[in-house]
Amino acid sequence: MSSQNKAIAKKNYGALAFMPLIVFLVLYLGFGMFFYFRGEASPFSFVPREAALIFAIACALLMGGGAFSEKVSDFMDNAANPGVLQMCFIFILAGIFSAVSRTMGGVDSVVGLGMTIVPHSFIVPGLFIISCLISISMGTSYGTLSAVAPIAVGFAEVGGYNMTMVLCAVLGGAMFGDNLSFISDTTIAATQGAGCEMKDKFRMNFKIAIPAAVFAVIMYAILGGNGTMAAGTTYDFTLVKILPYLVVLSLAIAGMNVIYVLGSGILLSALIGFFTGGMTFFSLCGSMASGISGMYSICLMAIVLKGIVGRVQSMGGIDWIISLANKNVKTRKGAQYFIVAFVCLIDICIGNNTICIMISTDVLKPIAKRFKIAPRRFASLLDIFACIIPGLSPIGLNVLTAMSFGGLTNPFSMMKWAFYLYALAVAALVTIQFDLLKTPEEIEGKEFYPELGE
Repeated sequence: MSSQNKAIAKKNYGALAFMPLIVFLVLYLGFGMFFYFRGEASPFSFVPREAALIFAIACALLMGGGAFSEKVSDFMDNAANPGVLQMCFIFILAGIFSAVSRTMGGVDSVVGLGMTIVPHSFIVPGLFIISCLISISMGTSYGTLSAVAPIAVGFAEVGGYNMTMVLCAVLGGAMFGDNLSFISDTTIAATQGAGCEMKDKFRMNFKIAIPAAVFAVIMYAILGGNGTMAAGTTYDFTLVKILPYLVVLSLAIAGMNVIYVLGSGILLSALIGFFTGGMTFFSLCGSMASGISGMYSICLMAIVLKGIVGRVQSMGGIDWIISLANKNVKTRKGAQYFIVAFVCLIDICIGNNTICIMISTDVLKPIAKRFKIAPRRFASLLDIFACIIPGLSPIGLNVLTAMSFGGLTNPFSMMKWAFYLYALAVAALVTIQFDLLKTPEEIEGKEFYPELGE
């Protein structure tokens, strides 16, 4: 970073530093809500998120002191974060796997098998449970969505189930594993940032997540319905075409890297397609291109929003948040609520849980130290609420991804059936309000985070 860039970073613009994110939210979320309440069929198409991003970038680059070239450099340095670029690569692989598997007939076969063996009244809760198992194995909500959402869409289309409810069930299950899995990027970011063992954070999160999951299964079982299939209807499926999904799950359980897992799934899907006659080399190439193009917008959002948030940090927005906490937070309970509020705010703005955790950890750790919140508890709160918001926010990448598979245009419709995420939030807030799940170290009044000093 140049000396000029350092000077930019030192100047504090306070709450005004968040103006680029506010511009984005007002243009996309604000106008979207306005047209939604007016009854428009596609309320978020009037100001597409890509257009809102351009205005936000302009605001981020025009604000602040220093040379324009230095502000551009600051933006680019943050946008090129290795974690974000890796996430975009996973997006691309997930899109390819989804498209190739569908082209070779994998999705149709899984749907046919499921419709044959699963009771029609249990299709929706069954999809939630399957998504939970796959996501905790793969460690990625995006990978789970790419694998299960096309199958869920097939169930909805063939069986006459509520498309939005079905996708919400898959999304909730995807967030279940994203929050708990040992190989989840959010778990890694939260535990590494907070300085705790993954197993300790898992045990704390598990006690909160399981009751929420049980509640979701019950609600989906009650409201999921039986579909519209006639009794005795038969469905075609080919067992070998289901193999890529089983291999992906097995490799994930074995702890393989998600890139390797998705790459193996793509290769196997292609080979099965060639040998069964369901795919040619040229249709494979077309499917790959289609899968990649479907992820362009999501990759763009991840990269650009990271750059914008970097400019917010450089202009002192994060320092202003810390100062606000120091003035208003007086108790351990209040500190935990502040952590939750901050994580939710950042996650709403950027719509990605991993980036949110990366931003929040260093900002909030001094607050956790001051009020003697143990690292495992701190990591648990970070991960839980960072995984709730992307499943509810109208600009959350998870919501947008799930909607894209079902051809949905109204993100607010997804909020109605998100039973797991609502239950998870309530369960976590109950532990704060009634001071539950305190660790032995917290009971003893132990000091944490020695790396921060006094």
